[in-house]
Amino acid sequence: MCSPVTARLTAILAFRLVTREPERLVAFYTGLGFAAGEVKAIPAAEMALFGLQGGGWRRTLSLGDQRIELDHFEQSGRPYPPGVTGADTRFQHLALVTDDAAAAWSRAGALGALPISVAGPVTLPASSGGVTALKFRDPEGHPLELLQFPRGSRWLGSGLLGIDHSAISVSDVEVGRRFYGALGLSTNGQTLNQGPTQSALDALAGAEVDIVPLMPPIVTPHLELLGYRSPPPLRAALLAPNDVAATRIVWSADQDGLLRDADGHFHLLTTPIDEKSGASRTPGSR
Repeated sequence: MCSPVTARLTAILAFRLVTREPERLVAFYTGLGFAAGEVKAIPAAEMALFGLQGGGWRRTLSLGDQRIELDHFEQSGRPYPPGVTGADTRFQHLALVTDDAAAAWSRAGALGALPISVAGPVTLPASSGGVTALKFRDPEGHPLELLQFPRGSRWLGSGLLGIDHSAISVSDVEVGRRFYGALGLSTNGQTLNQGPTQSALDALAGAEVDIVPLMPPIVTPHLELLGYRSPPPLRAALLAPNDVAATRIVWSADQDGLLRDADGHFHLLTTPIDEKSGASRTPGSR
């Protein structure tokens, strides 16, 4: 476990999802538009870092320069727990950008996605960004969000365009802001999302949530904190590294290691290849 006091994060390299049904998830994400890459064994040193016995393998799914990695372990953990809402500290979603949220949701539903939002895509008010959004789960329970930005955004093209961010629910926004600020992330504004559209998006009556974007120094997907005022946050028991809900973000950093924030969210830190072996590597690439 590395020290959160000294570690410095520079860019998000990947998002890792734990799976007990890898073939099912590969079919789902490739159906959405990801490209499946090679399968590799999870390094023994990483298994030891997690405190897990046996082996595991990893499958990469790419969307342009961004990627999801599916981790499957011989020693299976718990399936995604039922009843986890956005206000639960175990909640972590990936936000996928599209130019047509309705069409992307139709495709995801046909591939076995399950809705979280209660009324299909909703357009949030301008004070909340004016995006059209919908939350749902992949066939194994991992939460996802579709985002359709207003015209004129930096996202260009059609279909599934990329991963904008990963959002984690926290029990205390200010504690989270200080923790990630010490790691080198900068706050990029803050909004309070509330009202009928937010309630429909989250499937939570009277939803009020502070959203705090945290930006790494190198432009990549970013991290967002979700701090629910209503309903109040549920601080759940910590997840094990092989539990399906134990999503982790892989960071380019100045040291290797595994850290967890105050609510138990996992982050895997890795130093650039050139620092390890002298090989040339562009910061943020993999």
